[in-house]
Amino acid sequence: MATTELIPCPNFINGEWSTPNVDTFSPVYNPSTGEVISQAPLSTAEIVHEAVEAADAAAYDWWQTPPVERIRILFRYKILLENAFEELALSVTRENGKTLQEARGDVRRGIEVVEYACAITELLKGECLENIARGIDCELQRQPVGICAGICPYNFPALVPMWMYPLAIACGNTFILKPSEKVPLTSVRLIELLQEAGLPKGVLNLVHGGRESVDAILTHPKIKAISFVGSSPIAKYIFEKGTQNGKRVQAAGGAKNFVVIMPDAEILKAVDGMVDSSFGCAGQRCMAGSTAITVGEAAELFLPEMSAVARGIQVGPTDRTPSGQLGALISSEHRERLRTLIDQGQKEGADVVVDGRTVQVPDFPDGFYLGPTILDKVTPDMTVHKDEVFGPVLNVIRADHLDAAINIANACSFGNGCCIYTSSGRTAREFKHRVKAGMIGINVGIPAPMAYFPFSGWDYSFFGDLHIQGREAIYFYTRAKVTTTRWFAQGEGDIWHKD
Repeated sequence: MATTELIPCPNFINGEWSTPNVDTFSPVYNPSTGEVISQAPLSTAEIVHEAVEAADAAAYDWWQTPPVERIRILFRYKILLENAFEELALSVTRENGKTLQEARGDVRRGIEVVEYACAITELLKGECLENIARGIDCELQRQPVGICAGICPYNFPALVPMWMYPLAIACGNTFILKPSEKVPLTSVRLIELLQEAGLPKGVLNLVHGGRESVDAILTHPKIKAISFVGSSPIAKYIFEKGTQNGKRVQAAGGAKNFVVIMPDAEILKAVDGMVDSSFGCAGQRCMAGSTAITVGEAAELFLPEMSAVARGIQVGPTDRTPSGQLGALISSEHRERLRTLIDQGQKEGADVVVDGRTVQVPDFPDGFYLGPTILDKVTPDMTVHKDEVFGPVLNVIRADHLDAAINIANACSFGNGCCIYTSSGRTAREFKHRVKAGMIGINVGIPAPMAYFPFSGWDYSFFGDLHIQGREAIYFYTRAKVTTTRWFAQGEGDIWHKD
């Protein structure tokens, strides 16, 4: 069911907004109601080329713009983002289905990246050493790589785009942003504000699209670096295709994040952390705590408390007040996929302790809702364990001791995050030292780092060398140039002499 008036969803190329002349559009839904609220144009390769040419035309002048002038634009942008904070949060809620509180967190974490980018005059400083040999000095400078592109998922409409373009343009690159066709409207508003902040035309271009536009980005010879966030199979494809075409690529993929609950944990604190980790953002995030590994008697302490809280979570629309505590999934297709995974888990022997498959929201029967679900006695051979679920579904695996819990976590092909709840410093140190994941939480359910640390996924959760966020992002968006210098005094070093 479509609304009578759809929200415009234009491209932004060379400083101009326009709806491209294309044959195909992708519907944008309000997940809370199931209504179509907009249509995202699926731009062609020719349109991507237009954006690249605009970025190319702006590239040299933007590189020559002093970093202090670049960050003055970003400082103005930061103020505009703060002024539009609630508007942006409502946009995220409307097109993604997050609760307003979660949407505010989405926007806030994005603004924190802009704040970090405003320190680029410090972050871009090079290195220098004099007298590497007698009379010879050496210096390292960091220069932009050129035209960069960002390909974004649907789960964080504000944060993920702002993971990418603020740092890229602060480093002196030009940029092409392709948001998810499922949640394009927040990106439109983000770029409107950046335009208002005074960004020169062509420095940042916004192109909506699907597979054709992605492949055009991956193969265009003028694009030098690509940032991607999404599922691991697509991340692997982006990395392989991009690098085959000579591009620098950072591709963050999916996850299977484990949270170990020890018998000596503060159980109510662990439950609080796990509720947010497992069910926050409807489980649609790569840092979701999708599997609790209870050690020894911790299962009997943790599971009843966790189940009671899960059953009390209010599921409902998030685009109005009062809103639900758990919002809708991104689409009806994704909901059906999750229901199938839960069914399969049950068939393979898991106990459905809390069942969200039949949740009803009477006033909004067309919304894409799935209630909190807990599967107990999951084993590593089950499909629901091996696949990334990406929904409000918590698997519970029982282990006899810490070694067994670490072995279960380390056997997983993903490597994003891994957490432990314990009162023992020795146990926490052992866990931190041995577990194979890039982001570790100790008595923390979501170990996502702040903007000044890298988002450090390992293994099947990340493809590339330099991660998103932090100094690694600065290194990704720049190239090192090393200059070795020697100056001669008058006549010094002459080897030819006239008689």
